Amino acid sequence: MKIKSLLLLAYLTFGVSMITPMSVQAHCEIPCGIYDDALRIKLVKEHIQTIKKSMHEIEHLSTQSKADLQQIVRWTTNKEDHAKKIQDIMTQYFLFQRIKLANDEGSKKRQEKLLLALHEVCVYAMKCKQTLDNNMIAKLQEATDKFEKLYFKE
Repeated sequence: MKIKSLLLLAYLTFGVSMITPMSVQAHCEIPCGIYDDALRIKLVKEHIQTIKKSMHEIEHLSTQSKADLQQIVRWTTNKEDHAKKIQDIMTQYFLFQRIKLANDEGSKKRQEKLLLALHEVCVYAMKCKQTLDNNMIAKLQEATDKFEKLYFKE
């Protein structure tokens, strides 16, 4: 009887685990080497376009005679989520895993430039969370382009 109870418990546990939503992280921080640096930059640029569209929709909805506050909140949340995703990619992926610690002077100079460019991307992503200023989108795009050029220049 005890074996039947254990089997039933195992089946129930397995069944519940199959229908329960799970959180999946984008990277596991082990050197598996299966991730594509260019794809990460492409994702950042896609997030920038989503932030830009979100800002546009917030501005448009705010001008309506009867503002749809629910939609404004949803677009604001969307804008902030995508800015956070940019910050996560730039820190969790590039800063912590891809920009190696420098040993020689040449590598240190390159690393400093990369770190400054990465910091700039993260700051402008933060500014996009805080404002609807389209200049911040332009600066975020420029900073991302600058980082991309520096990063892929080997």
